[in-house]
Amino acid sequence: MSKDAVLQVEKLCKRYGNSDVLKAISLSVRPGERVALLGHNGAGKTTLMKLILGLTTASSGEISVAGLAPGSVEARRAVAYLPEAVAFHPALNGREQLKLFARLAGEPTHVVNALLERVGLDEAADRRIGTWSKGMRQRLGLAQVLLGRPRLALLDEPASGLDPISRHDLYSIIDEMAAQGTALLISSHALTEVEARTDRIAILRKGELVADDTLAHLSRRAELPIRLRLTAKGDAAAEIHARLGGARVNGASVELICHPDEKMDRLTRIAALGGLVGDLEMTPPSLEDLYRHFSGKDRP
Repeated sequence: MSKDAVLQVEKLCKRYGNSDVLKAISLSVRPGERVALLGHNGAGKTTLMKLILGLTTASSGEISVAGLAPGSVEARRAVAYLPEAVAFHPALNGREQLKLFARLAGEPTHVVNALLERVGLDEAADRRIGTWSKGMRQRLGLAQVLLGRPRLALLDEPASGLDPISRHDLYSIIDEMAAQGTALLISSHALTEVEARTDRIAILRKGELVADDTLAHLSRRAELPIRLRLTAKGDAAAEIHARLGGARVNGASVELICHPDEKMDRLTRIAALGGLVGDLEMTPPSLEDLYRHFSGKDRP
């Protein structure tokens, strides 16, 4: 466990009756770190976030939020939370709602205009929230998260309901928060997005933490196959296929699947083909591949 972590979770267990929802979870998030929390429905992600927020109590284990007990007044001031199904008073307009949150957070209300502009709501700010789309409400929730520069931000499916441009803006804001020192725990099913925009991947499977590392380290640990695609020059695809094997693709390419330990040997053999090869693409396992591996989705 990291001594400088904003969030420390150690041997955390949660039981409901005879059911173990979380089993000895240990996890940390340091200042400026973006950690993706992955897992299929029922894996325990929401329960973990509720425990960190102090909305429910653990059966055993410990949680520290900025060195404080979860749910305490001081810990709540240090944490921002964006739920997947964010809800606001439909009769208020966006500016009124965010000013209310600013006052509750002890922030001056003059920061509200800049925050609404930052999340792309400045033009709709004076319309009643009841007329807004889900994506607009989600952006207002993100503006609320930005109030007061929290030390820890818990984001539960933050891109839910957002269009592609707004999703890009969301991750830009997440990057800015990390650069300012906020620790971020991001629960998401959008694997392609979090693959490129997070520092570490934590995967829950049936209440157990089955992976917690960088994407590169998880790839080495999983030892999943690498895909090589060779584009032939001219009509050389048949000869490449005869010498290397693999599968013909569209008559002009050859695809090879190899174990990580075989990669250098394969590349040496490909280099020996010389002018027969016009191009080479090497595709390592994606986050989706790793998720399926560690969550057990690709197992019988």
